[in-house]
This record gives sequence, C-alpha cells and structure tokens, in this order.
Amino acid sequence: MRLSSRAVVDPFIVMDVMEAARAAEAAGRHVIHMEVGQPSTPAPEGARAALAAAMERDALGYTVALGLPALREGIARLYRRWYGVELDPARVVVTAGSSAAFLLAFTALFDAGERVALGAPGYPSYRQILKALSLKPVDLETRPEDRYQPRAEDIPDDIKGLIVASPANPSGTMLDRAGLAKLIEAAHAKGVAFVSDEIYHGLHYEGRAVSALEISDDVYVINSFSKYFSMTGWRIGWMVVPPDHVRTVERLAQNMFICPPHASQVAALAALDCEPELEANRAVYAENRRLMLEGLPKAGFTKIAPPDGAFYIYADVTDLTDDSLGFAAEILREAGVAVTPGLDFDPARGARTLRFSYARSTADIREGLARLQAFMATRCRDRA
Repeated sequence: MRLSSRAVVDPFIVMDVMEAARAAEAAGRHVIHMEVGQPSTPAPEGARAALAAAMERDALGYTVALGLPALREGIARLYRRWYGVELDPARVVVTAGSSAAFLLAFTALFDAGERVALGAPGYPSYRQILKALSLKPVDLETRPEDRYQPRAEDIPDDIKGLIVASPANPSGTMLDRAGLAKLIEAAHAKGVAFVSDEIYHGLHYEGRAVSALEISDDVYVINSFSKYFSMTGWRIGWMVVPPDHVRTVERLAQNMFICPPHASQVAALAALDCEPELEANRAVYAENRRLMLEGLPKAGFTKIAPPDGAFYIYADVTDLTDDSLGFAAEILREAGVAVTPGLDFDPARGARTLRFSYARSTADIREGLARLQAFMATRCRDRA
C-alpha cells in the first residue's frame, strides 16, 4: 500500500536509545538512564488520590473539547500565581499532552508549504511534526556564546512562524525577559506567528522562567503537566491562544481529538494544588544539576552551557568524537549509561554533541557519573 510523502519523517532517536537500553536491561544489565527527559517521580499523591476517587464516582466519559472548565480555571490561576498574569480561562485549551498542542497550533497557524523557524539545537519533534503537516522547518543555528538561544537579528524575512523554547531542550538554557521580548517584537514586526514552548516552566534553579504571556497576548503558549508535575505518561497538557483564535482551535480539537483524556484531566486539576511535593522534586533536580556540573567535566565533558532550567546538559564532544550516535552506543555498551546523541536536536552539528538528562534519582546520577568517569578514563588510556 502507498505512503504519503508527509509520512517520511526522521526517527526520534532518543526513543531508539530507550529501546536499546531496555534490551540491555532485559539481558540482565543495570542501565543508568540519562537519555530521556522523564521524571523518576510519580504523579503527585493528591493527583492519584483524586483520580481514584473519581473512578469510583464517575463514568469519566467525554469532556468538552477544550477541557474541563475547572481545569482551565485552575491553569488560569497558575498564571496569576507564577507570573502575575490575569488570564481569561476561555483562552486555555487543554490538550492530550504538549504534542497535541503542537499539532493544533501548527494546523491553526500555518498553511501547507509555509516556512517555520526554530532554533538548532532544538526539540526534534517540532521539525518532524512540521514536515508531517507539509510545512518546511527552517533551522536557526544558535551559538554556545548565546547559550544556544536564537537571536532576533537571525529571524529570516520569509518565514510565517517562530518556535522558541525557554528553558530549552536540549540545553536547559533560558531567555531573560529582555531577550524573550526582543524575539517577540521582532517576530511581530515581520508578521511572524510566535509559538512559545514553556513545558519546562517550574523547573528553574536560579531566576524563574519568563512566560511570553507576560510580554504579549498575541502569542501561542504551550505547556504540559509532563515535566514539573511528573505526569509524562498521563498525556495531558495545555496551550493559551489569543481570544480570536479560541473557536478555530476548538473546532480543530473537536475533530482531531474529541477531547483530552478525562482521567488525566481529573488528576491534573488536583496536581495544581500539590506544590509542596512538586517543589521537593525540584530540589532533587537542583542537587542533580549540581552533581552533573561538577562531575561531567571530571569525566572529560567540559564544553557545556550551564543550564538554567529543565533537567538537561548539552555537551559539545568535538574533541572526543565526530560520531555521537556511535559514541552513545559505546557508552551504553561499555559503561551501562544511556545518553542521547545530538543528532536528534541538530541535524547539521549533532554528530559532535551529546545530551545528558539528570531527571532520575540522585543515587542514579551519582552512579552514572562514576561510570562515565571510569569509562572515559579507560577510553583515554586505551587511545593514548
């Protein structure tokens, strides 16, 4: 049977690394997971309890396409609490994870064949979703001296959209208010739709992340319960859109998804009130970050932009390899540590970079760093 040209997208390499790690574990290996951006903590206790009660009480059938009104109101309150932004809950669209939000946003904003810019390195699924929608991703090569964030002066004139993430995946770096405002202003001046990926908000270690909604209402903001709220497998996220876009997005959501998962919405609503538990999780990531920034250079990974948020460190390994895919496979095979090759994030330069995640337990991070240091010491000695 035939396939469409839109179906020809690249694999999500980190998922292939996860499968290789799973196979190694099935064969009896103990693998330290530094490849995937998934919290090791479960959904908050209050979220799990709320769902258990709801399952006994309710049928949990379809909800309205935009999501439970109570959840939309709770998300709006989150913006007041975190950013001091007064947000109309009517602008909140609950989605089946941030992935569904990107599908809705890109479909609502762009016509087939249009060009949409994104920073490189950047989250790989942006590029592949754009391709699957017959859109043309345009990579903006960012620089280590800019901490892997795009610059306003690099925005092309022939694009229709710009995707910016802060904190970013894979680098974990953030834009300050001035930097984000400059990008938004430049995009508006060129008539370019601005999409702000804020799914790692809440996971910051010094200054807090700035939301695009603090600067402009004429933006799409995408967020998720996956990271800060430890709810990856629940597949529940949201986006905020301009008032005059709500009905358009609602019609798309009705037809594409009917509604987000009702059970996940119940849990997400309760998770919004679980801040003490979530902040305790963030303290673990902060300690893991400290250990990584101290331990990775000891292993020989010295070319990094220290992350402000999320739970990643992106390392330039040009002095070690020009084959990050093979290098990651070697690290998994010899050290039992799963890491992600940079090819996922930067097709042009990713063969010389690796991403390390520190989302797991602190004990795992300590063990992983010890393994990496031992492996690299042996590797350097064998090649001397």
